[in-house]
Amino acid sequence: MVAFVLILLALWIVGGIAGLVLKGLAWLFWVSLVLFLGTLAFSFVKGLFTKK
Repeated sequence: MVAFVLILLALWIVGGIAGLVLKGLAWLFWVSLVLFLGTLAFSFVKGLFTKK
C-alpha cells in the first residue's frame, strides 16, 4: 500500500511539473495539486485508523 501511494504521489508531481512547463496546461498543474493533496489526506487518515 505504501508503494502504491508513493507511486501516485510521484505521478501527481510529474503531472504538475508538466502542467507548468508545457504552455496551455496550467489546468493540469491545478488538477495534479488537488490529487496530490487528496492522496496525502487519504493516506494520512487511513494511517490514523489502521491498527498495527
